[in-house]
Amino acid sequence: MAKIKDWAEDDRPREKLIAKGADSLSNSELLAILINNGTVDRSALDLGKELMAKCNNDLKRVASLNYQEIVELHVKGLGEAKAITIVAALELGLRRNITDIKKEFISKSKDIALFLQAQLEYKSMELFIAIYLNNAQKVIHHEIISQGGITGTVVDPRTVIKKALAYNAVNIILCHNHPSGSLKPSKADENVTKRIKEAALLFDIKVLDHIIVSNEGYFSFADDGLI
Repeated sequence: MAKIKDWAEDDRPREKLIAKGADSLSNSELLAILINNGTVDRSALDLGKELMAKCNNDLKRVASLNYQEIVELHVKGLGEAKAITIVAALELGLRRNITDIKKEFISKSKDIALFLQAQLEYKSMELFIAIYLNNAQKVIHHEIISQGGITGTVVDPRTVIKKALAYNAVNIILCHNHPSGSLKPSKADENVTKRIKEAALLFDIKVLDHIIVSNEGYFSFADDGLI
């Protein structure tokens, strides 16, 4: 098999990026640059293509994996070191997204729901996140408050409020994922929302929304009149 360096220059991922820009490369080609080198009989691009194929050609799915989960996909030639490089690069992309969100005025659920869905929709365990906003409804901080198993996570309202006070937040958006795919809020979801909302009001802090995300989309308590 010809090595990448033996390919036509326009077909080599690095040279293509230099000549045409990063946006001209496919996801597999970008992964190939991160992977750097392949095996005796497989190029870095082959490894990138196989990794994408094992994730149903969904980059968001790739981005949701930790390095061990990537290794466990058993892509021959894609070991721990390369997996760590991929995870680090994709994490930078996620952090850039939240930096962009912090610049935005959050006026409706969709402004932040799609970002949350991209982060959480493929997680195998339930995560509960609080997003803290200032008086202008701009994001100042977001943090995982708790994590649990497939069926749920325990949330202490005191932790949510304590962190809101620490960041001088006046508004909060709650969010958690449903690994099952369901977007229907459970009774427990409704109860914890009510408890956090009531606790926040004691400090003149408003809970703007509680968003549930999964690979099926998102559900907004505010949009459905539940908050």
